[in-house]
Amino acid sequence: MTTEPVVSTVLEMREKLLQELRSTLRPGQREIADWSEGRLAVSAVPGAGKSTGMAVAAAMTIAKYQLHSRRQLVVVTFTRSAAANIKSKIRAHLKTLSLPQGGFVVHTLHGLAWSIARSAPERSNLNPDAVLITPTQGSRLIRTSVEQWIGMNPTLYQRLLEGQQFDGEETERLRRQSVLRTEVLPALAETVIREAKSSGLAPEDLRNQVTSDEYDILAIAAGLYEQYQLQLQQRNFIDYDEMILGALRVLEHPSVRSRWQSQVFAVFEDEAQDSSPLQTQLLELLATDADSDQQNLIRVGDPNQAINSTFTPADPVFFREFCQACSLENRLAEMNQAGRSSRIILEAANYVLKWVNRTYAKEETAPFRSQMIHPVAANDPQADANPNPEGLGFEIHTPEDVHQTVEWIGKRAIALFNQFPHRTAAVLVRTNDQGRFVARELTRWFDEKLAIFEVGMRDRQSHIPAEMLSLLQFLDRPHSPDNLKAALSVFVHRRIIPAQDLNALIAFPEQFLYPAPLDPPQSPQVQQASRFCTSLLRARLELPLYQLISFLAYTLNYEQTELATADKLAERIMQQTRENSLTAILEVLAEIVTSERFEPVEAEDDDRYVRASQITIITMHKAKGLDWDYVFMPFLHENMIPGSLYIPPAARFLGEYTLPEVARAQIRAIVHQEPIPDNDQAWERAGYLKTAEEFRLLYVAMTRAKRLLWLSAAKQAPFSWSKPENLDDRALCPVIPALKQQFPLSVIGEAEEDDVEF
Repeated sequence: MTTEPVVSTVLEMREKLLQELRSTLRPGQREIADWSEGRLAVSAVPGAGKSTGMAVAAAMTIAKYQLHSRRQLVVVTFTRSAAANIKSKIRAHLKTLSLPQGGFVVHTLHGLAWSIARSAPERSNLNPDAVLITPTQGSRLIRTSVEQWIGMNPTLYQRLLEGQQFDGEETERLRRQSVLRTEVLPALAETVIREAKSSGLAPEDLRNQVTSDEYDILAIAAGLYEQYQLQLQQRNFIDYDEMILGALRVLEHPSVRSRWQSQVFAVFEDEAQDSSPLQTQLLELLATDADSDQQNLIRVGDPNQAINSTFTPADPVFFREFCQACSLENRLAEMNQAGRSSRIILEAANYVLKWVNRTYAKEETAPFRSQMIHPVAANDPQADANPNPEGLGFEIHTPEDVHQTVEWIGKRAIALFNQFPHRTAAVLVRTNDQGRFVARELTRWFDEKLAIFEVGMRDRQSHIPAEMLSLLQFLDRPHSPDNLKAALSVFVHRRIIPAQDLNALIAFPEQFLYPAPLDPPQSPQVQQASRFCTSLLRARLELPLYQLISFLAYTLNYEQTELATADKLAERIMQQTRENSLTAILEVLAEIVTSERFEPVEAEDDDRYVRASQITIITMHKAKGLDWDYVFMPFLHENMIPGSLYIPPAARFLGEYTLPEVARAQIRAIVHQEPIPDNDQAWERAGYLKTAEEFRLLYVAMTRAKRLLWLSAAKQAPFSWSKPENLDDRALCPVIPALKQQFPLSVIGEAEEDDVEF
């Protein structure tokens, strides 16, 4: 008799709490919380609070529909860290609502696919014990696929070897063979496998296309892709796309599909702009109601933050098309309010978006979706929303050169941290080479006054096993052209020897390493490389095997944490080798590199990217998803943003384009069911895609700043950041003059530089 009032009171309290939760949401976020069925597209601006809105909406959906373990909400996001973040937020809201910590699951896309594929291995055709790999240009699998293809396709290979013209000279033939085997074909294989497989295309889908190009690039691509698939099967390997394909094979069976669909109430997807066609297909299948064929699917993303499409199949056009389709059904919401940045920073980012679209729009496509960022309402619950700017809030500087640029950044950061020690700062760079330069110069100028953290340092440490493998393989077989080139590439990358045409050096390894008196004289650069290689070979004879890795680490000028990582690697190898031989060491090291199971030594903890009073040096790509009070963006020159597609000089014998970019554009035409462009048209398309993405990357970087956005383009900068000491005049990124004209008060002249509050 007394339970009904109690239940009623609990429900009333829960309803009140739900309304309070809803009141914390902004427009766009509320549409997710109010969703009941069908498809919904949510296009969100940077800083709009996508994950926060999704977490609240997920908790409200679980409460309203009383979801449980047999009927769940599936939340899908792009990375494991993002999945952990949104899961903890949903659990916190469920605790506030006094609800059980269930009724939902959070997956990465690949984690979800693997759980489906593993549930029915006989249908997925995947072995649950298979080893997961990532196809990269230098991987053994890709290189083996290339060698197999060359052996089976002598006619196509000969056509590539001849290129645009060929006089038959033996040295040039050997050089071209090296370029094709170690650079062109591995890069083509990696690109094609990623693009075609993620789009659901099989090798025969490429082979059946009719093209008129001189090399028959799609036929070559199909052959490389086919060989790669055979290698996967023979070695019991799978890649990430195999997981998606395996899951789709499982869901092809009506009874299995119906069982999975009956367990899924709806699918909420975050970062939808980064999904490939296959991934989207999987989510749409899971979100479909088995009885009504209705898709209960919410996709949240920002096509203007699509910054991976030039090296992944995640073309932002797919999410744009989804938004357009939902708009016609009146099922498009926009999260266009953001509280992260000061108003002047939002104005600058919005202007860049409009200017780029006006200047670079091509036919019906534009680099950006026309969606402006608006400040939040005055009563927004976010603490310190749209904070007051620091100084001008948005500044444009023109130092004399890149050295003065870093000096100004350091002085400004020190002054800001002295005044506000609890705040954060970052230098966002376009490439890791730029990051190394900034870290080196800041250390030189301000070593004891400024805490500096270069994010790229950890990436270089994670490459230590691969570098050691390359050098040890060279020491094992120094006359192998492949081994010699791999070792020389490491030396160039680490700036031990000058950059030069490595393919010319490896044509005759014996002549390069031990030139005879009658051999042609070597240039000083070649002599330096030769002496360094032979000194390592002498060390191989003189040192015990267990000291080799430590010796090589010192030889490559590793810094402290890199040396610690190398010592950790050497210790592990010695523990795993049963015999004292270089062959045994190479076997263990190759397994470590292939399995990618070696963690470098870390000197930092989990908050290392956004520590107070620390200046973080990070690439624009890695900065996505992070923010800082003060953001410095130096080196904004035209050759960096938007830059242009690069044709390696060694591969120019093939023509004025690169095979991977042509293949990518042709595959995307197949996916979009468009006429396949010829090589020149495909190269032009690839150039436009790169330009659009570079401007989106600039936009993403600008929107990381909360209180101060500091842009600069020095009058003098290096053409190549692998040689930062060679300075000359550099044209500005075309956005900079436009911003100077639109925001004249933000331009800091040389005479005014001393007036800025350092």
